[in-house]
Amino acid sequence: MKLQMAIDMADTNEALILTEQVAKWVDIIEIGTPVIMRCGLEPVRRIKKSFPGLTVLADTKIVDGGALECGDAVAAGADIVTVLALADETTIGEVVKTAHENGRKVMADLITVSDIAAAAKRLRDLEVDYICVHTGVDAQKSGRTPMSDLKTLLSVIPPEQAAVAGGICPDTLPDYAALKPAIIIAGSALAGAEAPEETARKMKEALR
Repeated sequence: MKLQMAIDMADTNEALILTEQVAKWVDIIEIGTPVIMRCGLEPVRRIKKSFPGLTVLADTKIVDGGALECGDAVAAGADIVTVLALADETTIGEVVKTAHENGRKVMADLITVSDIAAAAKRLRDLEVDYICVHTGVDAQKSGRTPMSDLKTLLSVIPPEQAAVAGGICPDTLPDYAALKPAIIIAGSALAGAEAPEETARKMKEALR
């Protein structure tokens, strides 16, 4: 299982500092959608250049212009690019084609998708590499978690294709790790921790 840190509340320099603190313990650094909206793809470019051994995910959440937007993320150095599962199949196909032609991978984000099983089967047919159940920040305010969605996802795809995000913290991590998805994503619980390096170490060791 891989540990992914989502960086959402930072600028480019802050993202670099955070990455340096946790680089020893995390497998994937995610440049979150808010950072990309704020700073463009420069954080992706800078982090991949500074930490070439780390996998960098650009959370572009592509919904249209698949080839163009995926191409930009790939050119910036992203190893994994995200596309919304709600996007048109042609868009998802263009993202997959562009990423794979460049030796990169695609993660589809199931955020707000109601029929997870059907969507996951469709995404597998489209040759998406990873499929992620995601309980968004706003939805978490009502107490929702991605646990039920993850179980549904794992009923139709193998664990090595599954990813999960949505309020996961050191206390809840073992519950998700027990289901053995390929990628477990932690956002504010890790990137916003008082001691990110120590928190990342504990979370990675828990996965081992």
